[in-house]
Amino acid sequence: LTAGAEVSVTVKMDKAVKAAIAGIDEKAWTGIRYPQAIFDEDTGTWISKAEVAEVPFTAFTSRKKTERVPGRLVVRRIPELNPQDTDQPTLFDTHRFHAFFTTTDPEVLDTVTADQTHRGHAVIEQVNADLKDSALAHLPSGHFGANGAWLVCAVMAYNLTRTAGTLAAGEFARARTGTIRARLVNLPARIASSARRIRIRLPQAWPWQQGFERLFTAVHPPP
Repeated sequence: LTAGAEVSVTVKMDKAVKAAIAGIDEKAWTGIRYPQAIFDEDTGTWISKAEVAEVPFTAFTSRKKTERVPGRLVVRRIPELNPQDTDQPTLFDTHRFHAFFTTTDPEVLDTVTADQTHRGHAVIEQVNADLKDSALAHLPSGHFGANGAWLVCAVMAYNLTRTAGTLAAGEFARARTGTIRARLVNLPARIASSARRIRIRLPQAWPWQQGFERLFTAVHPPP
């Protein structure tokens, strides 16, 4: 901040944040639709539209005044899929909230733009989490060159696996690479040879048959 930088930091839902959210006027919420759906890890679903609002907020209020940082609390809310009490719903039973603190001037980034900009951080974080769930779980080694080579291989594997998911379409179009590996790569199949043909025998009523067939047809078209 002293050097003139602005910050945008996700905050945990502590008492102060919840109190600030509860004080937001219902008319202050603005609908927003994302051009690309956002994965909500808490619910395991993809979110394409939500509402955003903001409220003035001061960080580090427990410290002395010179260390307190004034800014804005920007909040995104989405409807709760499984409310706990539909007869007497409360604020935090009917919506899920994701908040972040920013010091950016509202004239530079309004509420909607600030949210979109901050959500851009989540895109790369999602890729990082995906990579850590696969090849990057084996890093680092004691050799810088080996780390660089392994990272290249990890990125290649990620891109190829995501391409496989895109070709399989359906639920795999946006699935994480771990899901694609578990359901389309690690096949519960038996390879059999008959009449000079290689056949893949899969379980009957296998739930991901259509996705695998789309992928197989795209990668191995008929002669």
